[in-house]
Amino acid sequence: MTQPFRTAFAGLAMGLMLLASSAAQAQIDVMAPFNMAQAMDEEPVKLGDGVAYADGQRKKLDVYTPKNPSGAAPVVVFIYGGAWRNGNRADYQFVGRALASAGFVTVIPDYRLFPEVKYPDFIEDNAQALRWVQDNITKYGGDPQRVFLAGHSAGAYNAVMLALDSSFMREYGVDLQIRGVAALSGPYNFYPFEYGEVRDTFGEAPNPEGTQPVNLVTGNAPPMFLATGTHDPIVRRQNTEVLAERLKAQGIWVTERYYEGFGHMEPVFAMGKMLRWRMPVFADMVEFFHRFGAFPSGTPRPNFVPEPPMAAPDPILAVIDELDTILQPISDGAGDGAAPASETPSVPAPDAAAPANTVVPPR
Repeated sequence: MTQPFRTAFAGLAMGLMLLASSAAQAQIDVMAPFNMAQAMDEEPVKLGDGVAYADGQRKKLDVYTPKNPSGAAPVVVFIYGGAWRNGNRADYQFVGRALASAGFVTVIPDYRLFPEVKYPDFIEDNAQALRWVQDNITKYGGDPQRVFLAGHSAGAYNAVMLALDSSFMREYGVDLQIRGVAALSGPYNFYPFEYGEVRDTFGEAPNPEGTQPVNLVTGNAPPMFLATGTHDPIVRRQNTEVLAERLKAQGIWVTERYYEGFGHMEPVFAMGKMLRWRMPVFADMVEFFHRFGAFPSGTPRPNFVPEPPMAAPDPILAVIDELDTILQPISDGAGDGAAPASETPSVPAPDAAAPANTVVPPR
């Protein structure tokens, strides 16, 4: 392992161990090691920093672009998670740079959080960010005809809701065609609201069943990449399984990936250069975007699955696992608010690829 990665992992260990102490939770940034220069993809350019997409302190976004683009590039809007209570776009520089290194103009918006707002305001903020993309992304080298959504955890929920409930985008005059959605570790089937934090955020919704993505699936949904760790205690894998069933029953293409033995945070951590060797989630996501029109047919696919480092940092990985005991659960996936799926056959993929429903063993 190189010295820069030793330094990054040492910082990660310190951050995560301090996070385990409640007194230090407000002071430590567990995401910081992933955003160290030596831990991120080096080539992309941060072209927009704190760009306002609407009025309000939290309504700002960052834009990452490929270093040497050849013409207009496809666009990914990545929505981070944090149980609709936490998160900052700066924490996900490593994701923005990762996607930009694969050829995407990447937009990461902030949005308002509880207790300032409750459902559905945070989704409306993301819709406003999409309106900014519609009006401005060409200035940053992006192609508004090739826009994808992505997200992790609560951000995956927001992204999927934008794709399934057209009223959010319609309210802000967004008429972008979303080519596909890549959603990691997302809650899609969590009514009745079991946990206090979820009740605080969603409990006043006049139609709680209507807050659940599994109840909003129609034949107009875009293709989706749904992925999760098989040992996620924060958002159980049943959320992904049930949403995938509903989508396929309506004839929507779904790529499912279940990463064996991994928890809640690891899929998003593995998007970054530092832990990309642990699972092929980044390669799988980029392949999904390729399949649904991100790049012209025949464009080479780089290898985004590096070999493990010579000395795997097992103690650090054990500390990462501890995050799943610290974070508060969102959903156990046992919600009963979803109507049974019909037996409509699923639509075929546009070209040959790996099986759509795959359990991926650990490396």
